Amino acid sequence: MIIRSKAPLRIGLAGGGTDVAPYSDIYGGAILNATINLYAYATIEPRNDGRIVIEAVDRQQTISLDSTTFLEIDGKLDLAKGIYNRLVKDFTHKALSFKLTTYVDAPPGSGLGSSSTLVVAITGAFAEWLRLPLGEYDIARLAWEIERVDLNMAGGKQDQYAATFGGVNFMEFFNDNKVIVNPLRIRADVLNELSYNMLLYYTQTSRYSSDIIEAQMKNVSEQDQDSLLATHNIKKQAIMMKEAILKGKLDQIGDILNFGWENKKKMAAGITNANLDEIYATAIKNGATGGKISGAGGGGFMFFYCPQNFRFKVKHALEQRGGYVLPFEFTKNGLSSWRF
Repeated sequence: MIIRSKAPLRIGLAGGGTDVAPYSDIYGGAILNATINLYAYATIEPRNDGRIVIEAVDRQQTISLDSTTFLEIDGKLDLAKGIYNRLVKDFTHKALSFKLTTYVDAPPGSGLGSSSTLVVAITGAFAEWLRLPLGEYDIARLAWEIERVDLNMAGGKQDQYAATFGGVNFMEFFNDNKVIVNPLRIRADVLNELSYNMLLYYTQTSRYSSDIIEAQMKNVSEQDQDSLLATHNIKKQAIMMKEAILKGKLDQIGDILNFGWENKKKMAAGITNANLDEIYATAIKNGATGGKISGAGGGGFMFFYCPQNFRFKVKHALEQRGGYVLPFEFTKNGLSSWRF
């Protein structure tokens, strides 16, 4: 028997960063995101030899361990270890023997939520194998707790919920880590046009999002007024984006993205740099009406809104800078798992 799962990566269209505590606890957060046809995959092959093998194919890392009820968190494939430790603690109460194989379609630090999506995919595979009674909210919450609480990794809450639910969602974040996912019903022609005009560009750089997120958290805790006002505006941006897409007013998308970009840069140091500013300026000069960095910032993917067939001119100009444009489509489905 083999158990497999996959969960989609996401693009944060608006509101990014307002899902991070303490901002979401104090003021409430709002994010509009959409999943795309890039995935994190997990495969579990049960064993009976008392060993645990974890292989991250994309990272070319493999570890082999004795099967115990707790795996040491030592910097080697800790996401998988953290998930195993939590599931043994909460559900099986006994050691398991298996091989876990993982792969992610995007590199670490890309800004598409790859780490959190991988946690969802692995959790989903274990839930399928062990037949755990977990719904969508349960899996997303558990994935968030493993990553943010158990492993003490800095970050927000949107990625786990996006990967689990899939589709285009307006998410609201409250204190006590409460999250409400509101799926948006978008006309097919609107979604197709949005996808056609959206260009996803990999800058060929990655970053440690935790550093930027920790700076953002510090600014909120210390009541830095410029950073706070910028974050308030980012939350407003999510509402503006939701209304524009639902009403089919796509001519507003570029301005809304640009509004968010100007405020995003004020949330914390390290979100942008000279190279990213030049990339943004190049896209605008060649016909994009707005754009943003994907994820916390500092590198990874950027995306731009390019109406009236300007996507081709923007694509050519950006690829002269050494990065590449990645084709994508929006997806409707979130986490899926199966066995055979």
